[in-house]
Amino acid sequence: MALSPVRIARHLAVAVLSVGLAAVATPTPARAAGLEQVSSFGSNPGNLSMYAYRPAGLPPGAPAVVLLHGCTQDAATYFADSGWRTFADRWHFALVLAQQKSANNSAACFNWFLPGDTSRGQGEALSIRQMAGYAVATYGTDPARVFVSGLSAGAAMSAVMLATYPDVFAAGSVVAGLPYRCATSLVEALTCQYAPPDRTPSQWGELVRAAYPGYRGPWPRVAIWHGQADRTVVPANGDELRDQSTDVLGVAARPTSTVSLPAGTTVEVYGADQVRLYRIAGMGHGQPVDPGPGTDQCGVSAAYFLDAICAAYRDALFFGLDR
Repeated sequence: MALSPVRIARHLAVAVLSVGLAAVATPTPARAAGLEQVSSFGSNPGNLSMYAYRPAGLPPGAPAVVLLHGCTQDAATYFADSGWRTFADRWHFALVLAQQKSANNSAACFNWFLPGDTSRGQGEALSIRQMAGYAVATYGTDPARVFVSGLSAGAAMSAVMLATYPDVFAAGSVVAGLPYRCATSLVEALTCQYAPPDRTPSQWGELVRAAYPGYRGPWPRVAIWHGQADRTVVPANGDELRDQSTDVLGVAARPTSTVSLPAGTTVEVYGADQVRLYRIAGMGHGQPVDPGPGTDQCGVSAAYFLDAICAAYRDALFFGLDR
């Protein structure tokens, strides 16, 4: 039977956000200690898998963080290496991890560029929203304190979730990702990775506002991370996402403060801390981690988990999870 254009795009997407990763085999699904698979969480139109982690002593009304892995990864790998478990245990919040299936994308990338998967009420975006709803309904997490974070294709999908479900997510983190609706096809996706269009903040913002027409509630706060030596998703994507986020949140695209952090990291703060842009000098494509026992350290140094600074720690503080 002939493949539809969408199915062809999904299989061809092995190249998207995985150029230079060909030597890394698509991982076999695994289960990390403490990570449980949820077999049924809704209609699941995007055909994704759901995993969850509930630390011991999780109180009623705890926050929940939805995590989205990068290409060639799976939920267990992201759970084990990203460092998020450290802070879930320390501050008692739940983790919800979505996992892509090879039937959807042969490189295990979320389909962040296909309109059918990036629109409110459809595809993978709806599946991820259903996972967040399952956590609220089943684990008793706080519906007002649901957050999302992702890496690479998962970061681009994190931007999708913030745009399509601003009524669900209070804030999010986009690590080595791209602006929402930078692309709506495979060809555009490849272009965006290496040379994103230089749109005005208003033009970028309109793409987000069109994702949920008529929405009048508060928009989620956004933390953006980008290695300045990233050759897979070039740093210009961080700047364009900054322009998009500040426009949606109604703040100037000029930093109100700039702070130097360890590992050659600079954080620019916009507005009243509604948007942050972390620039890491010399870092390539991956999730920033900082293995060690320190209060602000986390993670495991591995492929696409790069020893620099613990992004999960900074994001947990940005989300207010230490309260």
